[in-house]
Amino acid sequence: MTDAVRIPDNESMPRVGVRALCDFTARRGDLDHRFTPSPNARDGLEGQARVVATRGEGYRAEVSVAEEVAGLRIQGRIDGVCRDGRTLEEIKTYRGRLERMADNQRALHWAQVRAYGALWCREQGLEEVTLVLVYVDSANWRETRLTETCQAEALWWELEQRCRDYRQWGESEVAHRRARDASLAQLAFPWPDFRPGQRELAETVYKAAATGRELLVEAPTGIGKTLGTLFPTLKAMPRHALDRLAFLTMKTPGRQVALDALRKLFPQPDAPLRVLELIARQKACEYPGRACHGDACPLAQGFYDRLPAAREAAATHAWLDREGLRDIASQHQLCPYYLGQEMARWSDVLVADVNHYFDTSALLHGLCRSEEWRMAVLIDEAHNLVDRARGMYSAGLDQRRMAGWHREAPQGVKRSLGRVVRCWQALIREQYEVDVAVPTAPEDTTHWRQLEALPEQLVGALQSASSAISDHLAEHPEDGSGMLTDCLFELLAFTRLAETFGDHSLCELTRQGRGRSQLAIVNLIPADFLAPRFSSASTCTLFSATLSPAHYQRDLLGLPQHTVWYEVASPFSAEQLEVRVCRHLSTRYRDRERSLPGIVETLADQYRRQPGHYLAFVSSFHYLQQLYEALAKAWPEIPLRRQQRSMSEEQRNQFVADFRPGGRGIALAVLGGAFAEGIDLPGDRLIGAFIATLGLPPREPRQEVLKQRLETRFGCGDDYAYRIPGLIKVVQAAGRVIRQPEDRGVVVLMDDRYASPEVQSRLPGWWRGAS
Repeated sequence: MTDAVRIPDNESMPRVGVRALCDFTARRGDLDHRFTPSPNARDGLEGQARVVATRGEGYRAEVSVAEEVAGLRIQGRIDGVCRDGRTLEEIKTYRGRLERMADNQRALHWAQVRAYGALWCREQGLEEVTLVLVYVDSANWRETRLTETCQAEALWWELEQRCRDYRQWGESEVAHRRARDASLAQLAFPWPDFRPGQRELAETVYKAAATGRELLVEAPTGIGKTLGTLFPTLKAMPRHALDRLAFLTMKTPGRQVALDALRKLFPQPDAPLRVLELIARQKACEYPGRACHGDACPLAQGFYDRLPAAREAAATHAWLDREGLRDIASQHQLCPYYLGQEMARWSDVLVADVNHYFDTSALLHGLCRSEEWRMAVLIDEAHNLVDRARGMYSAGLDQRRMAGWHREAPQGVKRSLGRVVRCWQALIREQYEVDVAVPTAPEDTTHWRQLEALPEQLVGALQSASSAISDHLAEHPEDGSGMLTDCLFELLAFTRLAETFGDHSLCELTRQGRGRSQLAIVNLIPADFLAPRFSSASTCTLFSATLSPAHYQRDLLGLPQHTVWYEVASPFSAEQLEVRVCRHLSTRYRDRERSLPGIVETLADQYRRQPGHYLAFVSSFHYLQQLYEALAKAWPEIPLRRQQRSMSEEQRNQFVADFRPGGRGIALAVLGGAFAEGIDLPGDRLIGAFIATLGLPPREPRQEVLKQRLETRFGCGDDYAYRIPGLIKVVQAAGRVIRQPEDRGVVVLMDDRYASPEVQSRLPGWWRGAS
């Protein structure tokens, strides 16, 4: 069923689903996001199936109804029609105590079943109907039935009122869509001409959008990838009936680059295109530390009463970036984060972090499916998606943290958490054959184990504990903002991944000593989770300066085998970038100590010949510190800076800002870290980069398991686990040097392995002068 305003090509009447209509018109009162237990989608389906199974012959489930009401086409599916044809059921699954359900939620449920009643009476010619709200407790599958007998005339009048309330909005959305599409059809490129390679990029992206294909684009920095992907996708929207465009980024600066590009395309403030920036809740919160409900936060109190006016105001603004959304929220005394969540339904272009579409509970993916959107997805810096997705589909638990939760837990859940603690201790004894009461190794010794299967008893205890906490919070919602909620969320994250455990992930146990261990489900191959996300989108373009080889991205991300690969020729020439290989140096782990004098001499020699700003990348913070001390001692006259562990955002920004035009010095950083990609240092802000590593991950036990799994699945274990991700980091780091057509610089690759034909063949084509 479609829950969004839908305008078929051959009709002028807006369509809307019953659920969306009631959600829009029936909600009143406070926003309440303190934790209350709720069933998941699977519980809801099971609850409905159990009810239907008890109803017997003649009972009809999922009965479609549709009717024109007050200028709207209303449609939906009734959960159940009883044998008499005069009794309708709306089935809702719940957890906890039913009397604690929010009034606004109960009102929404009644609004839905009354709307279905009106439609059914009109279709069947009935004068009266019996409406039943069937609440099913997911803990024991017991039913509670709330029954109401209603006159068809009263139900129809009520539905007409809702439709009149909605119609103005629906008609304005129809008008907005038409104005938007007309504007996009006439959209012109904002510059007199395209940059070299940018036109070809735009044409390829347009074809992918037009044909509903997935596209991988490798395009060098400096050709304008953001504008070169946004412009053609926007042009494709009206011609190919695309509802939404999601521009997804890996880091905060990427969102701003996208917003700047959209400003160039739509400089007029009244452009008929709604652009929404989605940001994290903690960054949008106006009252940090307060819970999200009306008793604690003034912006949550009466939220739904003030939402209609705020939504209408937001809909008239083309630009809903962080500040624009905050201004509207402030005028209407609403939470800006939850106003943004609401406007995600009604915006044309959504600029957000990749987790908003690919995470397990991603808002945009959920809307795409429930609203049946034809969505175009653009993913910037897509070479990071493999690692980001692995993190999204991994979860871990800490033994000490669990023991602390057990000590502090109220009596109602202490027993369940105690069972978790005992099962964990039994797992340690089984795996390490030790007495858990006696330390067997120094506190700083770490023992890593891959478990061949999930520990069933412990997982069962975790599931029982999460149920116990949910039941407790249902009875005591005042405990919903403390440690119990943190505990529950971590347990649920782990147990839900446990339900889908397979060869795409591993279960690991890490132990540092008595009472200090961690259990984790670690995703290795995100393809199994990402493939359904890609299939939900109408078209998807992933782009980066470092995506090759294409088969690596297709395999690891779960992209279809027919995904198109396109490589944009570099606008830069070998004359702009001097690439040198230090064949006399080895940065292998066993050689690092011996390599320091040679690296120091290479850095100093280049700096003496051509003073300016340089970045030097090494494999680890430990190695960085050794190099920093050696270079400072040997060449104290060279200005030095270094990346620190766990730098704040302000410190990172200052580190980049210190690359001032006309300045000099060598800055040391870790390859793959914050300064190896995503920073722009054109001109003489950076004239060279040294890379003293091949970027290969360390051959640790987990990495070797990854290699084995990738070899089994794809036959490319060593390449996929080590060589390809390592060289992607190298090329990204080197890409900091040449940012503009007029830039010139040097890249020094400091390892003899860079001279091998295998590695040389994987370096960018315009680097072929590397020697």
